[in-house]
Amino acid sequence: MRAFNSQKFLSVYAGVLSGVVAWALLSGFTHDPRAPKFDTITVQRINVVEPDGTLRMVLTNNNRVPSIIMHGREFSDFTGRKGSTTAGILFYDGEGSESGGLTFGGRKSEQGGVPRFGHLSFDRYDQDQMFTIDARDEGDTHYSSIQMIDQPAWSITELLELLESIKDLPAQEQQARTEEFFATHPQGAVRTIMRNSSSTDTAEANANIYQMNDASGSARLKLGLDGSGSPRQDFLDATGNTIYTIPPGQ
Repeated sequence: MRAFNSQKFLSVYAGVLSGVVAWALLSGFTHDPRAPKFDTITVQRINVVEPDGTLRMVLTNNNRVPSIIMHGREFSDFTGRKGSTTAGILFYDGEGSESGGLTFGGRKSEQGGVPRFGHLSFDRYDQDQMFTIDARDEGDTHYSSIQMIDQPAWSITELLELLESIKDLPAQEQQARTEEFFATHPQGAVRTIMRNSSSTDTAEANANIYQMNDASGSARLKLGLDGSGSPRQDFLDATGNTIYTIPPGQ
């Protein structure tokens, strides 16, 4: 009987073990052969969900665009998305609540106008958008802007549930109920605006403006280039009246 060679055994064992580990590692980096592969996919809407079904992202055309979804519940279309040409991507947090989106739309109207828009937004938790990037083209008027918005702490679901409950009431009664709601629920306020606009019928035609607002949303400081391209800085009071301008006399 041949004597047991421990060194040779260990060498063989190490080789086999190395092979098993290498196979395990390589197999972990290969694609599941059962996963479908496509060169082109034509769809109207794609939902991305977690393993438990929680909605996290929607890629959609206008016909299938969802209205606001909060905690997995879709409310009526109070935003008018379905009635516009809005399409794009909507994002949802881990609770299935809308948390932002990248949308766009536009087509030539029967009157010959060419309204087109693009919109990127990020929402506060359980609230509306707190940061937006927008661009819009109306043909003879177009603008692009960035806005930073303070949003309140109360849940927007409260407002959506109210609007859902009163949507069949007369318009006057709907307005009264909404005003009653906002009497106890302070609204958000736009605090910072960076905007470039081109227009023939506004006071800020062809202006490039940076604007800072107070907590109520009233403009208090504007600086930038006016419609003629001249630099200007305006200080305003809480009612919107200009109290000082740099350079003075403009």
